[in-house]
Amino acid sequence: MIHLEVLTAESSVVSTDVDSVVATTVDGQVGILHGHVPLVTVLQPGELVLRTGEREAYLAVSGGFLRVTPRGIIVLADACEYAEEIDVERAEAAKRRAEQLLEAGALETDEATVEAALRRSIARLRVADMYRLKTRRRVLPAP
Repeated sequence: MIHLEVLTAESSVVSTDVDSVVATTVDGQVGILHGHVPLVTVLQPGELVLRTGEREAYLAVSGGFLRVTPRGIIVLADACEYAEEIDVERAEAAKRRAEQLLEAGALETDEATVEAALRRSIARLRVADMYRLKTRRRVLPAP
């Protein structure tokens, strides 16, 4: 097991021991197990998957940094929320708003800011979908 801390500017979101973590970085997805080489990387808006035994937890991260040391993993996230806490309607509305601003030329705002908002809302929706699919598979009876 490896110790994981997920922090935002407002709070400590997670502080627990896990078997593995999968994170979305600027270079793609990275899986981290106990004994991983030291690493510092930039997180993209995306999912953070925590595995402990048979259990998995899904979190949406809007960006930040991930650091792996011999003592554990530290995630400094711009924002982070558990999949089950994501307000899907709000995330879909944010995605539509960002898409409309990009189509209109986003004259009153910076295009990079709008694109970042779009990536964040897409990441939140993807994590919510992953969680819904996982819980649906558990509920369905075996064939």
